Amino acid sequence: MSLEADADNVSHRENITGSASCLENHFLIAMPHLRDPNFNGSVTYLWKHDSEGALGLVVNQPSKLVIPDLMEELGITIKDEFLARVQHSSILTGGPVETNKGFILHEAGTEWDYTLPVNDDISLSMSRDILQEIADGGGPARYLITLGCAGWEAGQLEQEISDNVWLTVPANTDLLFSTDYDNKAAAAAAILGVTMSQLASLAGHS
Repeated sequence: MSLEADADNVSHRENITGSASCLENHFLIAMPHLRDPNFNGSVTYLWKHDSEGALGLVVNQPSKLVIPDLMEELGITIKDEFLARVQHSSILTGGPVETNKGFILHEAGTEWDYTLPVNDDISLSMSRDILQEIADGGGPARYLITLGCAGWEAGQLEQEISDNVWLTVPANTDLLFSTDYDNKAAAAAAILGVTMSQLASLAGHS
């Protein structure tokens, strides 16, 4: 399992922020007819979107792995006084791409060895030192850890949106870090004033 970023894959950013087509800092809500097991019922946070494609993290699919399991695998010792804080915190299944790589999405404000700012509020880190700080009782106040990510080639995501595979919603930071995973898709849809049953009806008539 690796927490080291592949700079060629994740650090290049041809920023098109300001373009109507840029969906960075948006949620993708899987439409009910999407049966791909990697994305069925999912909410994905897009942290990169440019002319070369898109990258995101599924943020509502907890795995059976919890933070102490990951720390043990990486040889990181959690201080006893902080173990209760993280012992039931799930590692999320972030997507089917680079499933052996860890991604830590967190509130901005501190940078670690490999941190990419998404915007003024959110950053993404991919290095061991942030996990060490969490184990020592520090680190960001709010964060989520995934193994794997989701990726789309140039034009692929746009085509899937056109094909009614995804509903796009501006991201909400509180919802992003919510651990109410079962209701995260419904809460994301509610940002637009729609329900999951309405989406199912829409999909049925597409």
